[in-house]
Parts: sequence; structure tokens; C-alpha cells
Amino acid sequence: METARVLVAADKFKGSLTAVQVAERVTAGLRRIAPEVPVETLPVADGGDGTVAAAVAAGFERREARVTGPLGDPVTAAYALRDTTAVVEMAEASGLQHLPEGVFAPLTATTYGSGELLLAALEAGARTIVFGVGGSATTDGGAGMLAALGARFLDADGKPVGPGGGGLADLASADLAGLDPRLTGVDLILASDVDNPLTGPKGAPEVYGRQKGATEEDIVVLDAALTHYASVLGPDHARLPGAGAAGGIGYGALVALGARFRPGIEVMLDVLGFAPALARATLVITGEGSLDEQTLHGKAPAGVAAAARAAGIEVVAVCGRLALPPEALGRAGIRRAYALTELEPDPAVCMAEAGPLLERAAENIARDFLR
Repeated sequence: METARVLVAADKFKGSLTAVQVAERVTAGLRRIAPEVPVETLPVADGGDGTVAAAVAAGFERREARVTGPLGDPVTAAYALRDTTAVVEMAEASGLQHLPEGVFAPLTATTYGSGELLLAALEAGARTIVFGVGGSATTDGGAGMLAALGARFLDADGKPVGPGGGGLADLASADLAGLDPRLTGVDLILASDVDNPLTGPKGAPEVYGRQKGATEEDIVVLDAALTHYASVLGPDHARLPGAGAAGGIGYGALVALGARFRPGIEVMLDVLGFAPALARATLVITGEGSLDEQTLHGKAPAGVAAAARAAGIEVVAVCGRLALPPEALGRAGIRRAYALTELEPDPAVCMAEAGPLLERAAENIARDFLR
């Protein structure tokens, strides 16, 4: 019989545990029951928040920069660097995490800091930039990001338009000639689990605006402003997959920076060195906080399971809550899922005690698959 070797490749449990902590807890539980089985950990992310942390866990160097937050205040943002490859997470600069509790600015929040973070990566010598987009507080079509990189967006009087998506309603002309020339020598990969277009019924304002505090009236204003913005910069790119990612920052990257869109988890598995780790494993444990319908649409566990299934390696999952039937899990390549709510039905307790509960779930995996 082949010697068992486990690879733990799970995403974060949002609000409870980072991906690194998930890996630590699963490992601890496995070792209690099967101490002789080698366990390798590779925390993963799909381009959203946690992407830089996953890269650092895989051996990238963590770097920090002071940049402009979504409300215009300075914030400290991290990116990851290894050789000439950088992993930049837009949420680090322009994410919801930088908004005070209950404060939103759907019309004026800016991605300017994301542009400054890209500049920091350029300054550090990056020639390949994986730009993970998700978790944004913004709906400005990436105009703030492009302005930080040297573009100018002017109103009819030749003055810069105001920050955020709302200001784009006044846009009369866009001048991209001042974009940092180093950008032409960079392979910029737009990494996202979102393939929405920029505007319309499946666009950024309509689908994601409400979670950023937009009212129904704001959504109408933002959709019209982004439609106008795209008519000035290039309407064709607005329909491309990923244009609507992170409040339309995807569009800005595609239309002006020559970015190429790839599903976030695919890019991250490449960058993190998943293939060689998978080749060493006989069982893969993946997971995230909630295994649900969204998981199947490009989230980290689905990407991990697809790659493992292609290699003929069995996959099980851990999660806080499970909202998928066994047949849907099976189609995704996941043999079985272990939910914390099976051990503790109270969701609040589950969130608070996620670490110890996850160790117990991992003990059950060891009994079922390693004994």
C-alpha cells in the first residue's frame, strides 16, 4: 500500500481564521490521530483578500508601502515579492477593510492607492505582477488607479474630475500619455474569481454596489457614470470577462495597462508552486469558510479540487458551513466535506471556536482516510 502523504491547501475561513491558521489547525488535528503521516501545507487564495498572505506563506517576501486609502486617508498596504514576480492585492490599498465600521462611500471611494501599490512593485523591480482584485470598497472603474500611474481624467473645464465612480459623470477627456512607461515592460495578470462585465444587469454597480453601501439611486448613477467613462476610454473592453471585477478596476487594467485576465485560483496555484506539492501528495485537504454555490464558480477549493482530480488524487474539504449537496461536491471533485456546524450547530460559537473545532474535524478526516 502506498504511503500516505497529505497536502493541506485551503483558503481562509473569513472572519475566523487566516489560510495559514487553517493549515496549522488541520495539521494539528491530523497529527493527533496519524502522527506518522507527512503533512505539507500550502495556504491558497483566489486573488481576493488573503492573497498576499498566501504568497508570503509560500516563500515570497512581504513588503509594505504607505498609500492612499479608499477614503483618501493614508493606509499601510502590503504586497509580496520574489525575484521579479510581485503579488499585489488591491484590497490591501482599496479594500472594504479600510472603511470605519458602518461608513461607506460608494460614489467617492477611490482606487488611487491600488495604483500607488502597483508603482511600489514596479520600483522594487517587478516584471511580472499578479494583480489580485476583490474585496474592494470602490466602484470607480480603476480611474483612481490609473491616475496614480500617471493618467489624467479631466472635466469640460480641463480640471481633474472628482474621486470615485460618481466623479466620472463629469469626464470630458482622458489622457493616458503620462502612464508610467515601465508598465509596458510588465506582464500584468488580472487575477479574479469574478468574470462580470463593467456595466449593465451583471455589471459591477448592480451586482456588487450594495455591499459597498450603494443605494438603488447610487447604483443607477454609478452605472451611467461607468458607461460614460467606458465610452471615453474604450467600450469594447467593458464587455470583457473580469472588467467588472472589484468595482471595475478590472476594466481599468484591461483597457489601459494591457492586463490579461485569468481566474484567480489558477494564477495563484501556479505562483504558489501547487503542482509540485500536489505530485508529492496522496490526499488533498482544501476548504474555506462557506462551501456554497459561489465556491463552484472559481473559488479556491474548486480550483484545488479540479487540479487534484486531474492528477487522480483524492480530495476532502473542511468548512465552517456546508450548503452544497453531496452530488454537487462530487461534481467539483470533492469526495467529502467536514463542516464545523456538524460539531457545533450554533454559528456564533462556530466562528468564535473555529480553531479547536477545525482540529476536531481534522481528527475525523485522519480516522476516515489515514487509518
